[in-house]
Amino acid sequence: MSMGAYDDDEHERRERKNNEVDLSEDDDRTAYHGSVEYDSGESTEELLDQFKQINSD
Repeated sequence: MSMGAYDDDEHERRERKNNEVDLSEDDDRTAYHGSVEYDSGESTEELLDQFKQINSD
């Protein structure tokens, strides 16, 4: 078979391989606890003014 030629058997083999799901004990979800804070350092009004200036250009 030449390079790049389509092969039905190869296609079926890959489909079977892709349909298999390997579930292991390491697949458990990890619970994360904590908090996230964002501090932009600017007030809402300053950000809105900056947004208006960007849109007017």
